[in-house]
Parts: sequence; structure tokens; C-alpha cells
Amino acid sequence: MQTERWKISVGGIVQGVGFRPFVYRLAGDRALTGFVTNTPEGVVIEAEGQPSQLRNFLDALRKEAPPLSQVGEIVAGPISLLHDNDFVLRHSTVFGPVSTLISPDVAVCQDCLVEFFNPVDRRFRYPFINCTNCGPRYTIVLRIPYDRPHTTMRDFVMCPACRREYDNPSNRRFHAQPNCCPDCGPQLGLVAVDGQRVAEREEAISEVVRRLANGEIVAVKGIGGFHLAVDAANGQAVSRLRRRKKREAKPLAVMVAGLETARKLCRLETMEEQALESQARPIVLATKKEDHGLAEEVAPGYDQFGLMLPYAPLHYLLLQGPVRALVMTSGNRSEEPICIENREAEERLAEIADCFLVHDRGIHLPCDDSVIALQGGMVRQVRRSRGFAPKPLELAGTGEMVLGVGAELKNTVCLLKGKQAFVSQHIGDLKNLEAYRVFQKSIDQLASLFEINPSLIVHDLHPQYLSSRWAEEQKTVPTLAVQHHHAHLVACLAENHHEGPAIGIILDGTGYGPDQTIWGGEMLVGDGSGYRRFGGLESLPLPGGDAAVQAPWRTAVSYLFAAYGENAPELPFMADHDCGMIRSMVRKKLNSPLTSSCGRLFDAVAAMIGGRQVIQYEAQAAIELMQTAEGLGEEVFPCEVYEENDMLKISVRSLIREVAQAVQTGMVQGEISRRFHAGLVAVFTRVAEEARRREKINTVVLSGGVFQNRLLLEGLLASLDRVGFEVLLHKELPCNDGCISLGQAVIGRESLKKG
Repeated sequence: MQTERWKISVGGIVQGVGFRPFVYRLAGDRALTGFVTNTPEGVVIEAEGQPSQLRNFLDALRKEAPPLSQVGEIVAGPISLLHDNDFVLRHSTVFGPVSTLISPDVAVCQDCLVEFFNPVDRRFRYPFINCTNCGPRYTIVLRIPYDRPHTTMRDFVMCPACRREYDNPSNRRFHAQPNCCPDCGPQLGLVAVDGQRVAEREEAISEVVRRLANGEIVAVKGIGGFHLAVDAANGQAVSRLRRRKKREAKPLAVMVAGLETARKLCRLETMEEQALESQARPIVLATKKEDHGLAEEVAPGYDQFGLMLPYAPLHYLLLQGPVRALVMTSGNRSEEPICIENREAEERLAEIADCFLVHDRGIHLPCDDSVIALQGGMVRQVRRSRGFAPKPLELAGTGEMVLGVGAELKNTVCLLKGKQAFVSQHIGDLKNLEAYRVFQKSIDQLASLFEINPSLIVHDLHPQYLSSRWAEEQKTVPTLAVQHHHAHLVACLAENHHEGPAIGIILDGTGYGPDQTIWGGEMLVGDGSGYRRFGGLESLPLPGGDAAVQAPWRTAVSYLFAAYGENAPELPFMADHDCGMIRSMVRKKLNSPLTSSCGRLFDAVAAMIGGRQVIQYEAQAAIELMQTAEGLGEEVFPCEVYEENDMLKISVRSLIREVAQAVQTGMVQGEISRRFHAGLVAVFTRVAEEARRREKINTVVLSGGVFQNRLLLEGLLASLDRVGFEVLLHKELPCNDGCISLGQAVIGRESLKKG
């Protein structure tokens, strides 16, 4: 009978996810001989047998792959026969070019949970239970191939029982690199604020559960870093956490044991429930119920909770006690990255936490919880991190290796290799040394894991961003500066595999323009090879620059002065502020840079109508303004459009006059907000139609952090759809600055193609 031998190379996420034992079982079922091994390129198989069985085997590799795997390219071809006697699993190959992928960290699976809660199982209540289908991956891997010596689990020698599981191809833990048990794996310990160990293992859990019930703040080491945990129903405890962390008002994430509890807190759509229970286990922003029962201090003045379900075994133990909902906020001080090391947490969080629940499994790279929200008919990323990174985005085209280093806020970095874009976990705001170190480490990690040596480093046009300065310091690699909003446009095009050109409506808070003004309410026409500024909001003075960002009343006074001149009306909000100082700054052009920022326009309107005057977290004024609207009505504030310097300018001054008149006539805040939002929807639709008429382009991209405003996003999406536009939105990356690094990298690659 005819026999053939095939060499099969499988790319994608195929290491650390049970792929080799899956291959071993497939081969055994089909009486094939040969071997399977991990290599830096992925999984390599040599299989020998009848052609029909080989074809069946090849088909099953993709169709029946393990749940955590993501099978990429499969290349198969005949080679010389070797007449093996059986099919074996070989040790990994260490050397060679890297093209395999690493799985994100994923939630503990149902099979492990059954064992976890079984009193007769040897891993009963063991907080580090895992298998090939679940557990830590990206945050523990040091390099590839993904084998135990190349992870932070290298410090733990498996006991005989775990070794038997690890070596048995029919076992669920076959080659599960973090495999361990209470006899050989990591252990918990409870540390007091004075550094003394006060409890170990099960006793540590019992003590922490007791302390949480008593209102204490516990720093808990998880998979991607530390959380600060407190009883979400205890208003005094939550307030104490806010004071200590210096996070006065920004909503805090809440973890509950299961979907049943989540439904009692929020009104959940089907897609939100699916996201909560997914392997990624992100934080899901969902609308509060009135009788939710949690402390108002958890999300004051906000109509949503950020909910998540347990994803580490330890979380289930914490929620077994009397506390049914835990605030689980990032373990850091304000503006700093999340802590990952025990000693680091004990030092940096000493003034916040009452005690520390630690363990001795290392975390190589910090990874915050991801955040998603249901907007525009699908769940969208607000912060892409644990559970998603470093899963690559597939691009439509290929080219040279390029590194994009992102923006200053919500920083991510992106490395392009072939048709794949590796976007890092959320790094955060590059405003301090600790965040800058994580930024550098994240670049090194991605470049090392995937052997990426970029031909070009792309950074933001703003020369003072730390990411831009880092790029310019890399003397051995050429650099390219890219305008912020152009990167937004191209990131969305790349996600949607659309070459462009497109009309980009890019709305955010801040982006440095080539004219040295602050952009942020832009309508661009372009693609990866270039852009032009077709239109946008007119630029007005921002008195005090960053000071006005923190104090929206400053922007409101400036915009009123711009709209009316010396005859600006005295609105009620102005009575509490030194408006003369602001007018003087604007009149003399002192520290009053021009801005077209849509974010600042929202701030100004919010302050004018008596809303938030000084913010305590980013976009607070705009969020509260949106919430007062409770939907869009048919009435709009009309907005003038005029042409200047080959641009269509949307008159901010005309909108400000409409808002001021409404305040003077006593219109309620909610109605003003509805008309303001509807006015923006109408005017951006009108200018997009004019761009289509002139440029013969029917595709519109919506990007920028302002589009996290669900009212504006869904209103504009519906309006553009009604007039026949093809509208592109972000799918896998946030619309905020978390997408910037991808856009930068794609623009850089296009520039290399042009030479």
C-alpha cells in the first residue's frame, strides 16, 4: 500500500495551548508515524502514512484545534520516507527564526474549576491550578519556544505527580508549562504593612476574607499585577481607598462571583454577558440598575459599573466569603503603572493598602485588565490588555519590520512583522519614570519574543513626548514623525483591511499639528501614504494650556469671549471664577495656545451650562454632559460652516452662542446637551457629504477618544448610514490613543515602500 511522508509547519498561537498533544492524538487515531515539535517558527510535524489519512489529518489540524489555539498558516509538502515505528513528541528546537505566537493570559477553565472545588482532588482550593486550556501565558514567558525553562515557572520543580501529568500525552496537563500543585508550585502569603509575614497558604486566604469583610484594603497579587481590593458595598472603605490612592471620582472596577450577581447590579445585553464570561474576562462597562446595592462611592455620578468576573483561581476564593462584590482596581498610585513584584508593591502601595496578599510566581511583564463597552451594535475595546495582548492583528498587506511607539497618553507600542501587527498591552500615560520603564520593557519583550528588528521607528509629531524622545535616541535605526490624527485614521483603515483613501472624522482631546497648534476636531482625507486636512472645528484659545484641561471653566470663558468679544454675556457659572484673568490672558495671547479640540469643546459646554467646572479624571465633564442628555432628540443647535485657507471650518463660536442663549432662556441641562450632541452629528454629517462630493470618496472613518461617547458615536453612525456612507469603526483596538501605535507603524511601512 502506498505510503507518503509530509512535513507540516503550523503557525499562529500553537504553543502553550495543548496543540502538540492534540497533534499526537490525531496522528494516533489515524495510525500515522513521525513526530511533532515546537520550534521558534511554530509547530513542525513530520507525518508518515496513507495519503488519505494524511489529508484527513491535515484537515483536522485546523477544524478540531484546541480552544486556546489560533491556527495561522499551514504549509505542507512531501519529503523522503523514514519508516518510523511510532509517532512521538520531540523536545523543542531552540534555535532558528521566530514566527510563532504567544497566547494571551486566559481565565481558569471549567475543567480546572471542577477540580478546584472538589474536596478530594489534590488541587482542592489551590490558587494556581491551570492546564493547557487556561492560566497565565504572556505575563510569565521570558522567551520562546514556550517551554517551562523559558518562563517564570522555571523556579519550581514539578513533583512526581505533576511530572507524570506533564509527560502523559493523554492528560489535560500534558506540556502545560505552568503545571504545578500545592506540593511543588507557588504559594500564597499574607504580609502586614510592616513587612512581617502573618499567614501562609489557606490561612492567608481565611485572614484576607475576614479583613475584606471588616472594610480593610488588601493589595492582591494576581496574574498581570496587583489589584487593590475592598468591599464594594462598604462606602466608608471605598472612600478610604479613594483618599489613599488619590483617585477621588473616577469609577472603580467591580468583580463579582458570577453572572447571576452581575445581573443584579446591571442591565446586561447578551453581548455584554458573553464578554463577561469569555476567556479574556475583561471589565465590561454596563448600565447600573437603580437597586444595585453597591456603595455610591464606587462610581459616583456615573451611570455604569465596570464589571468583571473572576479569572484567576484566587479570585474565586476571595469571593467565597461574606463579601459578594469586590472593588478590584489597579494596584498602583495615581498615574503610575501597576505593581508586579512583591517588594515593589510593599513599598509603592504602603500608604494605600492595609495588608498584602502575595505569591512567589514571578510576573515578567505588567498587564492591566482590559476594558470593553457595547457601542454601535458590538462590544468595542476601551483598554486592550490582559486576555487580548499579544494576540496579533492580521493586516491586508506585508512589508518591512516597523516599530510604532505610540502617543503619550494610553500608550501602546506596535511591531509589524509580515502580515501581522503585534500591539502591546496597555502601558498607560508616559508621564513618570516607572511608566517609561514599562514602555521600554514592553518594546524589548515584543521584539525579543518575535525576533523583530525594525527598519524604522515611528513616533508622534510632538517632540516632547517621552516616546518621541526615546525614538530619537535610537541612533542606529531611522525615525519618522507622524501626525497624531493621521495615525488615528490609518489605524482604523488597517483594522478594517481598507486601503483607503477615506474621509476621517477624528475627534479627541489633543494632537500636535504641523502648524504648531493643538488639533483635536479634524476631518482628514487620506490613507497610509498621506493626508490633507479637509475640514474641522475652528481653533480657539486655550488659556493656560493644560490648566484649562483640568479646569473646563477656563475654556468656557475663553470660548465665550471668542464668540461675543467684549459683549460676552454673564452666565451663572462665571460668578465663582476669576473670568477677568482669563479674558486678559486671551486678549494678550498669554499662554493661550490655539486648539481645535473636540474634547475641549465638550468641556466648555459642560461648564457653561453649570456642569463640571474642575475635573478629577480625564473626560469627566464630557461624560457627565453626555449622561444628562439621555438620548438624542430631533431639535439641534445649528452650526455654521465656512471656508478658510482651503478648509471647511465648523464654527465653534456659533455653537457657543446657541448654548449661551439656551442657558439665558432657562433651558434645562438635559435639553441643551441633547441639542448640542445632535448639532455635532448634523454638522459633521453635512461636512462629510461635502467631502464626498468634492473628493469622490464614500468611506468615512470614525476614530479618536471622543467616540467613546456612545451618544455621539451611535448618533453619527446612524446619520452617516442614512445618507449612504460606508462607515469604518475600530474593532480590535480602542478608538482612543491605544490605537495610535498601529497607525504609526503602518504609515511608516508605507513610507519605506515609497523609498
